[in-house]
Amino acid sequence: METRTSLTGTIFLSKLITQYAYIHQKTVGKTADEYIRQIGLRTGEWVESLYGKKEEEWSVDQYVEVIVDLKNSIGGHFYLSEVYPDHVVVKATACPFGEAVQDAPHLCNMTSSVFGGIASRKFGYSKVVLRKRIAAGDSGCEVAVYFRETDSEDGDVYHDLSYTPDHGNPFQWEEETIHLLSEQLRKSDELVMKLVGELEELKAQVKQD
Repeated sequence: METRTSLTGTIFLSKLITQYAYIHQKTVGKTADEYIRQIGLRTGEWVESLYGKKEEEWSVDQYVEVIVDLKNSIGGHFYLSEVYPDHVVVKATACPFGEAVQDAPHLCNMTSSVFGGIASRKFGYSKVVLRKRIAAGDSGCEVAVYFRETDSEDGDVYHDLSYTPDHGNPFQWEEETIHLLSEQLRKSDELVMKLVGELEELKAQVKQD
């Protein structure tokens, strides 16, 4: 039996987020992936502001230092594995979401869009390849980030990304996007309530039998 001290705020929040992401994906399908991608892009821009001024030039070394520090600051165990002229490889032995990420593996799109968004804004182009993922059952994560166009591997491409205008808020979503998200989340909530109702009916039938 687990002790009460085995539960922390980080573990609880990770489980909560992954379970909500799981339900959301089940109800809206691929649309959920795009939401995660957009959140990652905006989060990446916000993270950049914590490490330097907007549109400040970075070296590849600075970029890697930021993305590794970011992940480790929120509970991951990431490190630089390899450096090549056109790409870098980052590996991890632990995910910020812990084992709970296996409940919602599409949250890996957050890593892709954060890494890819920052690289695209700093270098003009990026392709992120999620080679290995703890969320998919691998023992660790392996992520390649390309800074030049390549066909050597399939991945998520990011280019022509702009910054939020001065005095703007990267988390200020367009009205149309917010409306669409609201509708999809409403459907998620309706499905959950429907499932709860069906479970109650099933319990009542079992009692009658």
